[in-house]
Amino acid sequence: MTRSTIAKWENGYNLPDAFMIERVCKVLDVNKYDLIKILLEGDDELNVILLDDRKIIVRGSLPVIEEVLPNANIFGFTQPSEAIEFAKKNKISLAFLDIELGKTNGLDLCKKFLEINPHTNIIFLTAYVEYSFEAWSTGASGYLLKPITVENLKAQLKNLRYPLLTEGEIL
Repeated sequence: MTRSTIAKWENGYNLPDAFMIERVCKVLDVNKYDLIKILLEGDDELNVILLDDRKIIVRGSLPVIEEVLPNANIFGFTQPSEAIEFAKKNKISLAFLDIELGKTNGLDLCKKFLEINPHTNIIFLTAYVEYSFEAWSTGASGYLLKPITVENLKAQLKNLRYPLLTEGEIL
């Protein structure tokens, strides 16, 4: 491990991966869940967005997300520009992005969200299985086929790149 790596962790530019967290906890003799909880407690709000160009999908998906993440601030958008502007003003912990958004591509939007905040977890939401291989190359945490179900959403939350703290529980 280099000094620059540690400096990036200390300054919030990067976080250690799960393997490295295990090693650090072993060396420091600390519980990994306690360490992650301490790291995440600095995040006072859990902001979640859903971006889909179809209002019916947004309306149908928001209650499912609210059921799984009851303490989150959840926002639905149908316009990519509105979601991007919101992300510039607010820390987004989790973003659900449709892949086909009219003229805009959700795969490209993923890159924009990660430029704004590299610690945003992205889960793609789509009806098209054929995008799955391309989606994995974007830095996203997951891929859900529409419609969202509680079970599928819970399964995807276990794979997040950056864990979330909700109701004292680490996801």
